[in-house]
Amino acid sequence: MGTVGASADETAGERRQLINVAYRLLGSLTEAEDAVQDAYARWCALPRSRQEEILSPGAWLTTVTSRICLDLLGSARARRERYVGAWLPEPLPDRTEWDRAGGADPTGLADPADQMILDESVAMAFLVVLESMTPAERVAFVLHDVFRYPFAEIADVLGRTPAACKQLASSARRRASVAHAPVTATGQADVVKHVKEAWETKDIAALVRLLNPAAVMTADGGGMVGTVLRPVEGGARIAQYMVAIADKAPGLELLERSVNGVPGLVAQRAGVVMTVASFDVSDGRVTRIWAVRNPEKLRLWAREG
Repeated sequence: MGTVGASADETAGERRQLINVAYRLLGSLTEAEDAVQDAYARWCALPRSRQEEILSPGAWLTTVTSRICLDLLGSARARRERYVGAWLPEPLPDRTEWDRAGGADPTGLADPADQMILDESVAMAFLVVLESMTPAERVAFVLHDVFRYPFAEIADVLGRTPAACKQLASSARRRASVAHAPVTATGQADVVKHVKEAWETKDIAALVRLLNPAAVMTADGGGMVGTVLRPVEGGARIAQYMVAIADKAPGLELLERSVNGVPGLVAQRAGVVMTVASFDVSDGRVTRIWAVRNPEKLRLWAREG
């Protein structure tokens, strides 16, 4: 695997893969950036002679990044017990939406967000399922099922046998199997468009028709902005809540945008993004809504100027 030693350019080239792995493991691009930066710092701290002994710097960086993420996942549960309200993954916009006026990347490379691959493995529904897994299950599942790393390499990350890692991935796979097959982008876009129109006209009856009777809406304000602290259950209750929001926020503008690679809605007021909403759709009706309102998780959605 690879050649002996590596130049700075060669190790820097691994950043795209590492960011993609870390975001899927952590559900936060901010934490993913920090984990990858930490891994590079550890690489740079190695003596040159040790670097030259490593046949595959990319594999080394992946192992170290994954271990850092594993530690963060272990502590995240305690942090989220203190989190105000529900915790949701950080939503990712389409590349055309990314704010390039943010802080500069200390490596001099492109913004880490610009290196994200948006596919079904970053859809909000998938990331929420990942949250139900233990840290070890999540690492084994993401590395093997999403990125196709062999269990022998995953064993080095988790400090377990390849057989044990295979069992962890199998257990995680059973959890993930409860999620239904994703709707096509076109099918979801149509439903989201109709939700937007009904929301704008405050048509409760139309919203109820678009929402599954057992639909659930979860909001994440992080205690920084006002929002419901517990999930709102039932299509009728969600429809009433959405209309109540529209009544209390005159001037709210709804935009159809790609959220984590699938059609979603962005609510902005006076040009400032207030909410990013993701949807899960089944049989032409919305079954789940995830509304991220925590401004710390909306930094990528900020508008330039």
